[in-house]
Amino acid sequence: MTSRDDLGVVARPASAGRSHRIRGLVGTGLVATLAATVVTTLAAALARAAGVGFAIPDGGETIPLSGFAVVTGFFSIVGVVIAAALLRWSARPADWFLWTAGSLTVISLIPPLISGADTSTIAALLGLHLVPAAVMIPTLARSLRSRTD
Repeated sequence: MTSRDDLGVVARPASAGRSHRIRGLVGTGLVATLAATVVTTLAAALARAAGVGFAIPDGGETIPLSGFAVVTGFFSIVGVVIAAALLRWSARPADWFLWTAGSLTVISLIPPLISGADTSTIAALLGLHLVPAAVMIPTLARSLRSRTD
């Protein structure tokens, strides 16, 4: 429901503004997710072309390029959901997002380190964890700031 004041200005309920801000954030997040997925997959392809095997000793399987795309896309969407939840329920969403995303990024570096893979695979995997973080975290934090100022 909307109402008009004496000057004819339409006042919308607070929920309309909130949903608009969240939709904008999600749109920005989805574009950043696509960019992070493409850049990470290309970086993995370059690493593979440079001789990185991406073989994980437990099971002896090699990580396919599509695996990098799927995992990057999934966890980037998780980041967008976290950002949207913080925008909805936090007074300082950008600050909390930076803290949360930074912590989760650091935690994500542990599996490659304990995987038992060779040094080149570990180094490449660590870098490939940082690539999407470098795309997603600043983009979402900036978007959160612009929607709360």
